[in-house]
Amino acid sequence: MKVTVAILNYNGKDHLDQYLPSVLAHLEGHDLLVIDNASTDDSVAFLKEKYPNIRLKINSSNGGFAEGYNQGLEGENADIFILLNSDVEVTESWISGVLQDMEECKWHAAQPKVLADKKRTHFEHAGAAGGFIDYLGYPFCRGRMFDKTEEDRGQYNERSEIFWATGACMFIRSEVFFEMGGFDSDYFAHMEEIDLCWRMKNKGYKVGYSPNSHVYHLGGGTLNYSSPRKTYLNFRNSLITLLKNEKKFVFWKVLWRLVLDGVAGLKFLFAGQFKHFWAIMRAHFSFYSKLPKTLAKRRKISKMKTVSKIYQKSIVFQYYLKGKKKYSELQT
Repeated sequence: MKVTVAILNYNGKDHLDQYLPSVLAHLEGHDLLVIDNASTDDSVAFLKEKYPNIRLKINSSNGGFAEGYNQGLEGENADIFILLNSDVEVTESWISGVLQDMEECKWHAAQPKVLADKKRTHFEHAGAAGGFIDYLGYPFCRGRMFDKTEEDRGQYNERSEIFWATGACMFIRSEVFFEMGGFDSDYFAHMEEIDLCWRMKNKGYKVGYSPNSHVYHLGGGTLNYSSPRKTYLNFRNSLITLLKNEKKFVFWKVLWRLVLDGVAGLKFLFAGQFKHFWAIMRAHFSFYSKLPKTLAKRRKISKMKTVSKIYQKSIVFQYYLKGKKKYSELQT
């Protein structure tokens, strides 16, 4: 089995300097590819000088996470792609642990346990112990609900099928990646892995979580979690993902989402976080402008299945009104 570890870099010289040694130490004999997304810092010069034997592809422009990987993986010949953020420290057997579970469970994509680099006893925001989604398209994780992360006490140490695998460390069969057309490049960044996994689910493919492997993720390496730009992309892309992929009562669900997004916007406004309030407004305007294109994409998703692993309650209601801050407290 040929495996390619693909790291997408954009102005991340410092992250490459800090985290690349762990990847090289634990490649387990597999291939490594660094895809540079038209960086404007000295990332490329750094790689060529310090790691001249690493395969390097340089994209012609910065198309974000989605198009960056689509361009970088084009023409790559491997059975499994491992998409790895540049701010991730890997550990011994991190590859073989997931590959074994993928083969035994017949998964088409998967992720390891993702812990926080700065607080290693706790799960990291992006992925944690596997991603899920509620019936209104709000994503959450085992080990992370909205901005609250749990301590890893072994409570999620069973391998299991999940809804989405994190783009911070995603294992995916190359034939499935190419069949799905890769990531939706219109997303630019954020939630493109959820969209990809949902499209996979709509075709009957399986996504899994492997606790037999763990990595440490810094998080917010390219775009800080508190950035209004991140708020904009998350709110816009979440609405697009719901409209594209949901099968049942989608238009009513989108309308209800718009109301809840408005509540979130008012919360930002009353808290004096005007940039985040405006980010949600801009996200909605962008969503409306992309409606024809999004509906066209929806029509192209043929034979949509009724997907399992969607949480059939509102995670917003459970978290904010019922005070359920942990995945284990949900009635799944």
